Amino acid sequence: MATTMYTPIDEIPKIHQHAREAFLSGKTRSIAFRKAQIAQVGYLLKDNEQRIKEALRRDLNRPELETDFFDMTAVYMDVRLAYDNVEQWAKPQKADFNVNFFAMSPKLQAEPRGVVLLVAPFNLPTLVIFSPLVSMIAGGNAVVIKPSEQLPTFNELITELIPQYLDNDLYRIVHGAREETTKLLELRWDHIFYVGNGRVGRIIAGAAAKHLTPTTMELGGKNPVVIDPKCDVNLAARRILWGRFSNAGQICMSPEYVLVPRGFQETLVNAMKEVYASFYPEGPAKSASFARVVSQAHAERIKNMLDETKGTIVLGGDTDVSQKYIAPTVVKDVNVNDALMIEEIFGPVLCIVPVNDVHEAIAIINSQECPLAVYVFSPDKSFQNKVFENTRSGATLVNEVVITTAVHGLPMGGIGGSGYGYYTGKHAFEEFTHYRVSVDNPAWVDKVVLGARYPPYKPSKMLAMLAPGLPPRPVQGKNGATSKSTWGFWKDARD
Repeated sequence: MATTMYTPIDEIPKIHQHAREAFLSGKTRSIAFRKAQIAQVGYLLKDNEQRIKEALRRDLNRPELETDFFDMTAVYMDVRLAYDNVEQWAKPQKADFNVNFFAMSPKLQAEPRGVVLLVAPFNLPTLVIFSPLVSMIAGGNAVVIKPSEQLPTFNELITELIPQYLDNDLYRIVHGAREETTKLLELRWDHIFYVGNGRVGRIIAGAAAKHLTPTTMELGGKNPVVIDPKCDVNLAARRILWGRFSNAGQICMSPEYVLVPRGFQETLVNAMKEVYASFYPEGPAKSASFARVVSQAHAERIKNMLDETKGTIVLGGDTDVSQKYIAPTVVKDVNVNDALMIEEIFGPVLCIVPVNDVHEAIAIINSQECPLAVYVFSPDKSFQNKVFENTRSGATLVNEVVITTAVHGLPMGGIGGSGYGYYTGKHAFEEFTHYRVSVDNPAWVDKVVLGARYPPYKPSKMLAMLAPGLPPRPVQGKNGATSKSTWGFWKDARD
């Protein structure tokens, strides 16, 4: 069995300093260099696809198809997108034309943040290391990667491959657990990217605040599904169970609980029973299409939740902590205060929460932290809009779950308790750069417009002309509604 060799604590500041020196050398200024490194990320994966799949099979017992779909495809999309567009993204951009300022040639240009710390989780390591890494490279940054310590086989592999394919000075790896991560967080970074849970996210945000370091975080959460009884119940059952049980429920976008009208709960459960039997005809324990949770500690945590639930287990429920096995499980009649609803499960357990109506469903969603996604299964646009317009989340999906990360052009990110910022596509390039603005003001501008700025001050019509006129004043009553009062109109007009 592979074991991860942790980075010696006294080496971590040296790695950090080495990355900073490499960044300050100016090597990443070259767009050609960035494109070459972006392409190398793609070939690191392509040349070693089978080894990566095997490593994740050993660490997570994950089926190869899931590694292809969830971990690899989106990275290839980001590689192609960044390679084809980084030159355009990095070009200076002219500011919108303004007659008062055009002579100054105002521009803005995306500049590197500097040295970025990338702290990745265990669940989708290829995606969450290499997709943001592509964007960080495209932005011209140096990067220190801290992968999860819970994937020894995968870590051993990327420790071998990253130095073979990427610049050894600019892109480094630090292995370790709490002590090593604490040391990393003592150092000053130009940006920190973290994917994981809110508890650790708060620790990282606190450490970053000491250095005024900006952060990007994706923190998961409890993603709800709202069921309209008019939906295609078989489609809903199939897609929800697929989204919940893939990678043994260890996907940040995975649906956590289903809000269903009380009178429709049994219809949904019966549809799920049929889908479950088709997914695992010989049972999930023997299925080559079902992964395992990452560790015995995680299996024990989920088992304890199942032991404490007051809901009724209608599918699955079997556990074997020694084998890191939690059967794909559906629990009905779950109360909002149930043990399964207190925190993110992050495992293959789906809660069904019966509600009286869509208003109660919305109230339950709004009583929780903002999720990464809100899912609605309904053919009715008004029903969909009612849910989406009265809730907040990083994404909204209709009659589908999970897949937005793989949809070209859509950024991945949360809001509130589910995180902030983006880490895929062009939005991630913008996340890991900052816009540096510039003007080049010729001397003659002082003679025409700006000469009056110098003391001794005198009234200047030219300076006054720099400010645009305001839009029409709204005609409103005290309550914000448009007033029909003639007196109100004339009163505002005289102001």
